[in-house]
Amino acid sequence: MPRKLVEEQLVHFLNDDIGQGDATTSAIIPADLTVTAKVIAKETGIAAGIKEAVILAQLMDLKIKTNITDGDEIKNRQVLMQITGDAQTILTVERTLLNLLSRMCGIATATHKLIKKLESIESQARIAATRKTAPGLSYFDKKAIIIGGGDSHRLHLDDMILIKDNHIALLDNPVDAVKLAKKNMSFSKKLEVEITDAKDILQVAKAGADIIMLDNFTPEEAYKAAEALKNAKLPHEVLLEVSGGINDETLIDYAKAKVDIISIGALTHSTKALDISLEITKKQTPK
Repeated sequence: MPRKLVEEQLVHFLNDDIGQGDATTSAIIPADLTVTAKVIAKETGIAAGIKEAVILAQLMDLKIKTNITDGDEIKNRQVLMQITGDAQTILTVERTLLNLLSRMCGIATATHKLIKKLESIESQARIAATRKTAPGLSYFDKKAIIIGGGDSHRLHLDDMILIKDNHIALLDNPVDAVKLAKKNMSFSKKLEVEITDAKDILQVAKAGADIIMLDNFTPEEAYKAAEALKNAKLPHEVLLEVSGGINDETLIDYAKAKVDIISIGALTHSTKALDISLEITKKQTPK
């Protein structure tokens, strides 16, 4: 995303937090006090959101020096960055900066752990996000997924055609839905369809689906689906995606089922934020 658009998003987040002003800071902190603060990680992980933290600090006329870049490994008690400037400003932006940084690092860290598990068995499957993100945070959540080594999947509804269960409920069956989509869609879009019944897999593939999402299939059922597609010798490549309740414990079983994509909503809707804090380390006494 162009920097100007990122700036607009960050200013919106800041305005939402500040309201009419930081009452506490204004009441007790001198207006002409300059301080230095360190942003410190309290656990290991993967860095994400560093660029956004820099942009936010610069927007607020603060000087910032980073010791790490997005994608780097974070050590416990590592100083991620140092911020110098007006004390009132630093205290006012502290929570917005930490909230976004902690969330993005948490998502990148969780994604990275799953990627490493797949690498341990030399799986070619890709870990993907879903659209189960917090409103307003989709871009930042998906960027953290990518930094962690995963795939963003759709960013917006206009990215691709994805026929889900509620679409199919209005059209009676998935094959008709695929045929109708193929008739009306642009050649530039991919077409994915969500399947809940194994009997529909080959039919939607032959109808022209590019990607088939197996919703709440067991690893054994996913494996059978992968074998069926392989043996069907279709004229075009069809990717197989699994989704629904997949976690750290079941990941390897799904990867061994030889699917292409493993999408996990929990990476963005339930991942724990990395523990990161801001600590004032130096102050310059006002004259």
